[in-house]
Amino acid sequence: MQLQVWRPAPVCVTKIRIVGICGFTECPITSCKKLLYFYITMFHINKTNHIPTLLCRLAVGLIFLSEGIQKYLFPGGPGTARFEKIGFTHPAFWAYFTGTFEIVCGVLILIGLFTRLAAIPLFIIMIVSFITTKYPELMEKGFWFMAHDYRTDFAMTLLLVYLLIYGGGNNSVDYKMQQKSKSS
Repeated sequence: MQLQVWRPAPVCVTKIRIVGICGFTECPITSCKKLLYFYITMFHINKTNHIPTLLCRLAVGLIFLSEGIQKYLFPGGPGTARFEKIGFTHPAFWAYFTGTFEIVCGVLILIGLFTRLAAIPLFIIMIVSFITTKYPELMEKGFWFMAHDYRTDFAMTLLLVYLLIYGGGNNSVDYKMQQKSKSS
């Protein structure tokens, strides 16, 4: 009787088709199929990241653009009055300052120009928003009240992290400029 030592064979990838992971009919790893499916899925997602990234850019860009415009249109609501209520000194300055960044960075993210760079100020805005509004709610009213109010901010923060990591995707000005510089 021969003792065979299990060694994984190299993974051959051809257009999302994985040919083999091991040379035996029964793999000693019971979750081999699940692992294989995970890698196939991740490979496919990485190859088609332009659609999910485009959707993330649309959500982030449109929401921040509209919030920034509202800071100018309605100073009594999300503008100056809100910053005054939170306790900022010079609330008008901070409302218009924040609104300007939300408009400019929102437009940049929408078109996919300097996406990672534009996501940084918006991420900072989300951190300041959490510290100044949601954290006091957590301390005063409890977790569930804060969780309800923070749901949109949380989703926006995660989308910004996604854009910081993956950039603007294939349907962005960034990508087109990169392709143009490669061909030159």
